[in-house]
Amino acid sequence: MINIAILISGRGSNMEAILRAIKKKKIPVKPAVVISNKPDAKGLKVAQKLGVNTVTVDSTGLKGGSWEYDQKIATVLVENNVTPKNGLVCLAGFMRIMSPEFIKLYKGRIINIHPAILPAFPGLHSQRQAIEYGVKYSGCTVHFVDEGVDTGPIILQAIVKVKDGDTEESLSKRILKQEHRIYPKAVRLYAEGKIKTRGRKTITS
Repeated sequence: MINIAILISGRGSNMEAILRAIKKKKIPVKPAVVISNKPDAKGLKVAQKLGVNTVTVDSTGLKGGSWEYDQKIATVLVENNVTPKNGLVCLAGFMRIMSPEFIKLYKGRIINIHPAILPAFPGLHSQRQAIEYGVKYSGCTVHFVDEGVDTGPIILQAIVKVKDGDTEESLSKRILKQEHRIYPKAVRLYAEGKIKTRGRKTITS
């Protein structure tokens, strides 16, 4: 069975969606650990209430993309039996860029969710970017993590219509509902071995 680690920085709503799906036996994985780079992340208490081990690896003063920091993450993962051979690392609102060394170590075993239809609007404030650009549709994307910013192979996407009166907040709320739907689904597909990658393309069965 795959051991899963979820990395968070804040409220952890996608983390909670995944953990609750696991608890309902909808995803055949073991929730090994939740890691936060912020000691006050609200998601830590949520994970603890759901019976999952939590660890804080404080990132204060360490730049994103730092192998110095990511080595600490890797150590915690191995200590919780989330290894490059049996693990899956889910980024769920983890507000740090992973180092090339970490991505290479866990190659093909790191996934992320982004609140836009990639490749459009990568990076921060994607919902605001979508509204300012004037698109009619936005949404969210679950993708593998590579060394770029939101550039890895796409696993699943969900579409959300942008309303004329939308604000960044109102659009974000509707997109978040779809995130909570497709992220657990993507984890299940991965756990069941139903995702195949060919270059930039993924094929799900």
